[in-house]
Amino acid sequence: MTTTTGFDKDVITGALAAQWESLDALLASLPEAAWNEPSRLPGWSVRDIVAHVIGTEASLLGEQPPEPGVDVTELPHVRNEIAAFNERWVLSMRDWSPQRMLARFRDVVARRRAALETMTQDDFDAPSWTPVGQRTYGRFMRIRLFDTWLHEQDIRDVACLPGHEAGPCVEQAFDEFAESLGFVIGKRAAAPDGSRVTLELTGPLRRTVHVAVDGRASVVPELPGPATATLRLSSGLFARLAGGRVTAEESLSAVDIQGDTALGERIVRHLAFTI
Repeated sequence: MTTTTGFDKDVITGALAAQWESLDALLASLPEAAWNEPSRLPGWSVRDIVAHVIGTEASLLGEQPPEPGVDVTELPHVRNEIAAFNERWVLSMRDWSPQRMLARFRDVVARRRAALETMTQDDFDAPSWTPVGQRTYGRFMRIRLFDTWLHEQDIRDVACLPGHEAGPCVEQAFDEFAESLGFVIGKRAAAPDGSRVTLELTGPLRRTVHVAVDGRASVVPELPGPATATLRLSSGLFARLAGGRVTAEESLSAVDIQGDTALGERIVRHLAFTI
């Protein structure tokens, strides 16, 4: 399919459908008690994560969350309007049974799949609001894939049910991670001009990403010379660090840093860009 933006509608919608199926299977397997277990996300249980996923997809169908009986902006983990919007959906389903939650999830994603099937590649290439600013609808949908996959991992971590850490959905999610590495390494970790950084993800998803700092930091196909710092870590740990699910203090021992150790540690400490 011809696309001027790199976000192939068939590839992304196919991956989204597969991601929803993977999450569906996980939710169907959870014991009822697991739905109330707290997650790594501040203030949210497994049930709340599922409510967030449902609410976001329902919003894309034009639905609005009911107004809660509390001021969600007073909650300590609600720091902006997007978080407040998410929290309204979460509170609206907090008393639902797992069976009702799963039925609602299946209904919403079925309607979202049908809506996506009617869209064209031109629709995916069109400008759109996204959580990272004005981009394209295709980028927005890849962010939805990324977000849903990461929340699946949140639930798996709570339930001690590891899985779905490689494959097409995960490749797309890590493409989204890669979009932020220039900012993370150049701005947040303050890698000096001329720095060259390599991240080697050792599995289950295997990928090597290079970042060069030349005035500004950006992801590049290859480095012009030896890396200033090389970080080797599992893709699972990388995702949890980048997602703010684990801290550098509990993770540094599992990251092999070669070259400029101080820069490497600074990158690990500033890797989180979302939560």
